[in-house]
Amino acid sequence: MRESLLERIWLAAPVLLSVAVTTLLLAVVGANPLTTYGSLVDGAFGSTERLLTTLAFWVPLLFCATGLLVTFNTGLWNIGVEGQMIMGAIGASWVALTVDQLNLGLPGWVIVPLELLVAAAFGAGYGALAGVLKTRGGVHEIFGGVALNNLAIIATNFLISGPWQPPEGGSFRGTVPFPSEAMLPLLGNSRFSPLSLGLALLLLLGVALILGRTTWGLKLRALGKNLRAAFLLGVPSEREMLNAMMLCGALAGLAGSVRVLSWFDSLRQSISGGIGFLAILIVLLAGSRPVWTMLIALLFSALLNGGTIVNLRTQLHSSLSGIIQGTLVLFVLLFGEYRKLFRGKAAESGASPPGAAPAAGSGSTTGAGDSGVMA
Repeated sequence: MRESLLERIWLAAPVLLSVAVTTLLLAVVGANPLTTYGSLVDGAFGSTERLLTTLAFWVPLLFCATGLLVTFNTGLWNIGVEGQMIMGAIGASWVALTVDQLNLGLPGWVIVPLELLVAAAFGAGYGALAGVLKTRGGVHEIFGGVALNNLAIIATNFLISGPWQPPEGGSFRGTVPFPSEAMLPLLGNSRFSPLSLGLALLLLLGVALILGRTTWGLKLRALGKNLRAAFLLGVPSEREMLNAMMLCGALAGLAGSVRVLSWFDSLRQSISGGIGFLAILIVLLAGSRPVWTMLIALLFSALLNGGTIVNLRTQLHSSLSGIIQGTLVLFVLLFGEYRKLFRGKAAESGASPPGAAPAAGSGSTTGAGDSGVMA
């Protein structure tokens, strides 16, 4: 009980300190903290339009973060999630533009699922490419991911200024707008699609169940904990790493499709908007916990969308939300994870942390045959 209480306090401390530091900075520059925070909340949730905008930005963020839960638990730093998202946007755009050019007359309930499937396939394929570079080429996923991200950006710029350029001529603004039947069904005049949010939450639940309740999830977590031990236990590391990268890529591809089919109505330059990189930060802050990942993604979406209203009402720069995010990350890194930090110190001193079970072999008469290989 004592350890549980201390752990909860430890988790809340970075958030409280982040708010305290931001409040101090606001006081230094002569801004009213209550007015500023009120404007931030009002900018994110103060009206139906603002709420729907916050939810619309949350959806692709949630897709990417859900995919990263898989790769992070497998011990893979999938920096290439940004490129996988862009490839998903390209895949969905290809379907939308092809259907429009061929004038097939297909209804939306046929076009939209096809766009989502192709987007997921494009993202999965790009994720598999990063996985092959790691498992067969010996290229670390961070370096391979950065290179593939740049290639995806180059491919987007080539398409919107070349083969998919508007009739009036090529530019870096974007392709021609997609037909209405190729767009995700939106709520009113907003950019928010309830269908995309429902799909994102359903996939988050599915990933959480896979990682926590299935044999495949156990294999992935074993790879993330100790690659050599997992190999000795018979886990096919190369295959499972590729599968994890492909699943993450598919989810990132869906995020890209949401960007072109709801937030925008065409393929545009910088279509990802840095969402993939932001999702990496979110999963790190959440400690790869699905529920916390969902909540922190919503918090970041609110901070980013509320920053504009703060600028209008208080004349403070909209980067205030970035300051809050930065201080939060800083304190989370400084505080570390309670269990690892205090159990590590207890192990060094030879004592058990509060509430910890006795170490194996310290007065225990349990035989080796009673202990499992993996918990």
